[in-house]
Amino acid sequence: MTETLTLLEQLIRRESVTPNDADCQDILAQRLSKLGFSDERMNFADTQNLWLRRGLNPPLFVFLGHTDVVPTGPLTAWDSPPFEPSIRDGKLYGRGAADMKGGIAAFVTAVERFISQHPSHKGSIAIMMTSDEEGIATNGVVKVVDVLEQRQEKIDWCLVGEPSSDKLIGDVVRVGRRGSLNAKLTVFGIQGHVAYPELAENPIHTVAPALKELTEEVWDQGNAFFPPTRLQISNINGGTGAENIIPGQLEIQFNLRFCTELDEASIKTRTHAILDKHGFKYDLQWRLSGNPFLTSGGALIDATHAAIQSVCGFETIDDTGGGTSDGRFIAPTGAQVIELGPLNASIHKVNEHIGLDELETLSRIYEQILVNLLA
Repeated sequence: MTETLTLLEQLIRRESVTPNDADCQDILAQRLSKLGFSDERMNFADTQNLWLRRGLNPPLFVFLGHTDVVPTGPLTAWDSPPFEPSIRDGKLYGRGAADMKGGIAAFVTAVERFISQHPSHKGSIAIMMTSDEEGIATNGVVKVVDVLEQRQEKIDWCLVGEPSSDKLIGDVVRVGRRGSLNAKLTVFGIQGHVAYPELAENPIHTVAPALKELTEEVWDQGNAFFPPTRLQISNINGGTGAENIIPGQLEIQFNLRFCTELDEASIKTRTHAILDKHGFKYDLQWRLSGNPFLTSGGALIDATHAAIQSVCGFETIDDTGGGTSDGRFIAPTGAQVIELGPLNASIHKVNEHIGLDELETLSRIYEQILVNLLA
């Protein structure tokens, strides 16, 4: 049993289904306050946020993570209880093992080892935690960043412990993420009997050509860092359930994962233009989950590449794939932001797990990044 594994098991035992923290942040604060970290809570509504900082001088290095996890799904589908950590075949099983309590445990023990070897390190180290990442993310990191910005507490480097790795720990580093724009389209028709379509207006029929055009639209060609923007329809709901009634309205939800070639305003303008030319009555509500961000170079990426080469013996790949993360709230402040964490193959799944060797490798990488930047 290593310090990292022991801490991870302790965190997994906490049933911190979003937005519940289940006292995970207390565990971290109690450990790190002994090393000179100040303990500040920035809670908003039902969300717990933790800001631990050691040092007052720049540059400021931040480890960012979330203590909340997604629901387990059917308990009977798990080979062992999801909140009782279980070791089998060199892997630790439990909800949050990879996303992202494994990353949290790894960077906490990395910080502890680094400070023991470098008690008078350069700059400052901070850890930011939220319990509102797996949910709607309205009272978590976005609110903490507002507080930090108001008091001019500037982050220079931010490492998000999200599960970025593919086949081996450290083989992929996320240096950016696409933006995510959600839409809810309501199309209005006239309800009626299917035998008398001339007396009704079927919103499914009227919207179909527009949907085809939206899904076939070439939004952009992408660029060297991002793939082309894509629109995906996620939900279509209409009808009364009866097979002889033409529905009176139809609701459609869709999402655009967009790159740095586009912005929110241009997407909205082009979408409305496509809908308007088809001449039906509709309402369209938008929700921006996050804008795209990119760290294309700098000291943080250099230190990370060097650390992975030193610990793992290979050159990592910079990538911008995957969904969104809380890094989207840090990047607009001007900080360099990357994501580096466990393998992502089992995240959000039944029997989520992390390899024991992978956990220790990740912690050593984190420690070496600190050495490269602050020793």
